Amino acid sequence: MAGKKSAHLFGIGLDGDGHKRVTQAEKFSLIGGTEETHELMTETVIKTFEDLKRRGKELEETSPAELSDILRKNMPGGRRQ
Repeated sequence: MAGKKSAHLFGIGLDGDGHKRVTQAEKFSLIGGTEETHELMTETVIKTFEDLKRRGKELEETSPAELSDILRKNMPGGRRQ
């Protein structure tokens, strides 16, 4: 019997301001960053999961390349590389 595929998205803010920030949900965890960075990561990930829901997809069904494209598209303020 094949096991159910599982996926979890991790985000790490590499800048800091002395505060510990952790945001967790069923499918993602965000750690670190300044207040601004952590808020941007949170907004990006929430919009990404909303986008996946609109597409009728789960994180487990999404390829790394597609997820990268969706994350980039959902970065606030046009912070795309």
